[in-house]
Amino acid sequence: MNEFLIPATIFATIYGIVYLLIRRKERMALLDRGLDPMSFEKKTNDFSSLKYGLLFTGIGCGLIIANILVSSGVMEREAAYFSLVSLFGGIALILDYILEIRLTKKQKKEDIKGTEIPE
Repeated sequence: MNEFLIPATIFATIYGIVYLLIRRKERMALLDRGLDPMSFEKKTNDFSSLKYGLLFTGIGCGLIIANILVSSGVMEREAAYFSLVSLFGGIALILDYILEIRLTKKQKKEDIKGTEIPE
């Protein structure tokens, strides 16, 4: 285990240092040109808690239903757990995608309404 862990740690450390140095140089170059480095940052809506919440809720529902199906003898143990956890986890991620799209559209409409110039 140590034969892998030590070189991986050394590589990760060197990579991290080089990445930080390059990023610092890029930011300094932007400042020299009078640009704001934060304007180039990716602007995202943080829906990660929604995504993980729905995913783990879906996985939990899949486990509960799989347990019910296994205990009643409807499905085999391995097939029930694997298929239902995958199914409900996937449904949760699709639901998250739909909710994110709707919330993003709603926020854009509110932003457009808020920027209108009154006559």
